[in-house]
Amino acid sequence: MIESAANPRFKLWRSLLDSRGLRKHGKFIISGRKIVPEMTEIPSLSGAELLYVEGQPFVEQCSLPKVELKSSLFQQLDIFGTHFPLLVADTPAIDACKLSDAPMGLEILCGLSDPSNLGALLRSAEAFGASQVILLKEAAHPFHPKAVRASSGSCLRVPLTAGPSIKEIHGAGPILALDKTGESIAEFNWPKDCRLLIGEEGLGIPDDLISVQRISIPMQGQVESLNAVAATSVALAMARWR
Repeated sequence: MIESAANPRFKLWRSLLDSRGLRKHGKFIISGRKIVPEMTEIPSLSGAELLYVEGQPFVEQCSLPKVELKSSLFQQLDIFGTHFPLLVADTPAIDACKLSDAPMGLEILCGLSDPSNLGALLRSAEAFGASQVILLKEAAHPFHPKAVRASSGSCLRVPLTAGPSIKEIHGAGPILALDKTGESIAEFNWPKDCRLLIGEEGLGIPDDLISVQRISIPMQGQVESLNAVAATSVALAMARWR
């Protein structure tokens, strides 16, 4: 049992609660009563071990290596208050994307900097069959605890690649972006192979990206816009059923 906050392994796990620690150690934490048991069944998940407190469920059924923690230490890692064992595993490798290559299917260029938003987008990307999500430099870490939780495991199932800054994607088309000044999505003829650009929250799409084709989602009532994840989900659904 680990009982001290000075324990090197505990200090490493605690560092995984932010992006800096994730990048430094190449590991991440999975939490949730539904997602943890599901993730233990993924063969490609390497370096996995279960962190738990005595008396918690699922421990006996799990065949992975286990580490018992003092309750007060476990609570520091269980930031969502699940009171369920946590899974620590190696972060999957994310290869660089060659934007000079033509897109295959509907790819997403993602610059969302909020981990929860990124996780929710990954869930929609899986649900609507996006061929890959290209993480721009502005994007949050896809294995941040908030992203993992919001994705409900999609972060481990959707193909992820690393792309450049949103300022450096000229000529990576055809690129589409949601913009209230663009052509109505209801009338838009989706190309079979394209990239859908999602900018950083609050900043949107840079005006100087003239090569981007802009499309809009018609609104009713007094709603001026949807948040980035909701709008992207609408676009992905429309593209799937085009």
